[in-house]
Amino acid sequence: MTLNWNTLLPPLMLVASNVFMTFAWYGHLKYKSSPLAVAVLASWGIAFMEYCLAVPANRIGSQVYSTAQLKTMQEVITLLVFTGFSILWLKEAITINHIIGFVLIAAGAAFIFRA
Repeated sequence: MTLNWNTLLPPLMLVASNVFMTFAWYGHLKYKSSPLAVAVLASWGIAFMEYCLAVPANRIGSQVYSTAQLKTMQEVITLLVFTGFSILWLKEAITINHIIGFVLIAAGAAFIFRA
Protein backbone atom coordinates (compact mmCIF):
# COMPACT_ATOMS: atom_id res chain seq x y z
CA MET A 1 0.00 0.00 0.00
CA THR A 2 1.41 3.35 -1.04
CA LEU A 3 1.41 6.08 1.60
CA ASN A 4 -0.49 9.15 0.45
CA TRP A 5 -3.18 11.45 1.85
CA ASN A 6 -5.88 8.85 1.19
CA THR A 7 -4.06 6.33 3.40
CA LEU A 8 -2.79 8.75 6.08
CA LEU A 9 -5.68 11.16 6.50
CA PRO A 10 -8.42 8.67 7.50
CA PRO A 11 -6.56 7.23 10.53
CA LEU A 12 -5.61 10.74 11.68
CA MET A 13 -9.19 11.93 11.33
CA LEU A 14 -10.45 8.82 13.13
CA VAL A 15 -8.12 9.54 16.05
CA ALA A 16 -9.45 13.10 16.27
CA SER A 17 -13.07 11.94 15.93
CA ASN A 18 -12.51 9.37 18.65
CA VAL A 19 -11.24 12.01 21.04
CA PHE A 20 -14.49 13.92 20.53
CA MET A 21 -16.64 10.81 20.85
CA THR A 22 -14.89 9.62 23.99
CA PHE A 23 -15.49 13.02 25.59
CA ALA A 24 -19.11 12.93 24.40
CA TRP A 25 -19.74 9.51 25.93
CA TYR A 26 -17.59 9.61 29.05
CA GLY A 27 -16.43 13.19 29.71
CA HIS A 28 -19.50 14.02 31.76
CA LEU A 29 -18.60 11.29 34.29
CA LYS A 30 -16.16 13.74 35.82
CA TYR A 31 -19.14 16.05 36.54
CA LYS A 32 -21.73 13.68 37.97
CA SER A 33 -23.41 16.48 39.94
CA SER A 34 -24.53 18.28 36.78
CA PRO A 35 -28.06 17.53 35.56
CA LEU A 36 -28.39 14.58 33.17
CA ALA A 37 -30.14 16.77 30.59
CA VAL A 38 -27.09 19.07 30.49
CA ALA A 39 -24.81 16.08 30.03
CA VAL A 40 -26.96 14.76 27.18
CA LEU A 41 -27.13 18.10 25.37
CA ALA A 42 -23.41 18.75 25.79
CA SER A 43 -22.65 15.24 24.57
CA TRP A 44 -24.76 15.75 21.46
CA GLY A 45 -22.85 18.91 20.65
CA ILE A 46 -19.52 17.18 21.09
CA ALA A 47 -20.69 14.14 19.11
CA PHE A 48 -21.58 16.41 16.19
CA MET A 49 -17.89 17.27 15.89
CA GLU A 50 -17.08 13.56 15.94
CA TYR A 51 -19.39 12.97 13.00
CA CYS A 52 -17.86 15.90 11.11
CA LEU A 53 -14.55 14.01 11.24
CA ALA A 54 -15.64 10.34 11.13
CA VAL A 55 -17.91 10.57 8.09
CA PRO A 56 -15.29 12.20 5.82
CA ALA A 57 -12.60 9.89 7.23
CA ASN A 58 -14.63 6.87 6.16
CA ARG A 59 -15.52 8.39 2.80
CA ILE A 60 -11.87 9.20 2.02
CA GLY A 61 -10.63 5.96 3.56
CA SER A 62 -12.98 3.82 1.48
CA GLN A 63 -10.85 4.69 -1.53
CA VAL A 64 -7.97 2.58 -0.15
CA TYR A 65 -9.37 0.53 2.76
CA SER A 66 -12.18 -2.00 2.87
CA THR A 67 -15.13 -1.27 5.13
CA ALA A 68 -13.96 -4.05 7.47
CA GLN A 69 -10.52 -2.44 7.66
CA LEU A 70 -12.00 0.99 8.41
CA LYS A 71 -14.23 -0.41 11.16
CA THR A 72 -11.36 -2.40 12.65
CA MET A 73 -9.11 0.67 12.56
CA GLN A 74 -11.85 2.62 14.33
CA GLU A 75 -12.17 0.02 17.09
CA VAL A 76 -8.44 -0.18 17.79
CA ILE A 77 -8.18 3.62 17.80
CA THR A 78 -11.13 3.71 20.19
CA LEU A 79 -9.31 1.44 22.64
CA LEU A 80 -6.14 3.52 22.48
CA VAL A 81 -7.97 6.83 22.91
CA PHE A 82 -10.16 5.40 25.69
CA THR A 83 -7.12 4.11 27.56
CA GLY A 84 -5.44 7.52 27.48
CA PHE A 85 -8.71 9.24 28.39
CA SER A 86 -9.31 6.92 31.35
CA ILE A 87 -5.87 7.57 32.74
CA LEU A 88 -5.55 11.29 32.01
CA TRP A 89 -9.13 12.62 32.33
CA LEU A 90 -10.92 10.23 34.66
CA LYS A 91 -7.80 9.35 36.68
CA GLU A 92 -8.71 5.67 36.54
CA ALA A 93 -6.13 2.92 36.64
CA ILE A 94 -5.70 0.54 33.74
CA THR A 95 -5.10 -2.96 35.05
CA ILE A 96 -3.10 -5.78 33.53
CA ASN A 97 -6.40 -7.48 32.66
CA HIS A 98 -7.44 -4.42 30.66
CA ILE A 99 -4.13 -4.41 28.83
CA ILE A 100 -4.29 -8.13 28.05
CA GLY A 101 -7.85 -7.78 26.78
CA PHE A 102 -6.97 -4.79 24.60
CA VAL A 103 -3.91 -6.58 23.19
CA LEU A 104 -6.03 -9.62 22.31
CA ILE A 105 -8.54 -7.40 20.54
CA ALA A 106 -5.72 -5.66 18.65
CA ALA A 107 -4.22 -9.04 17.72
CA GLY A 108 -7.57 -10.13 16.31
CA ALA A 109 -7.84 -6.85 14.43
CA ALA A 110 -4.44 -7.47 12.83
CA PHE A 111 -5.94 -10.37 10.89
CA ILE A 112 -8.27 -7.96 9.09
CA PHE A 113 -5.23 -6.22 7.56
CA ARG A 114 -3.41 -9.36 6.46
CA ALA A 115 -2.99 -9.52 2.71
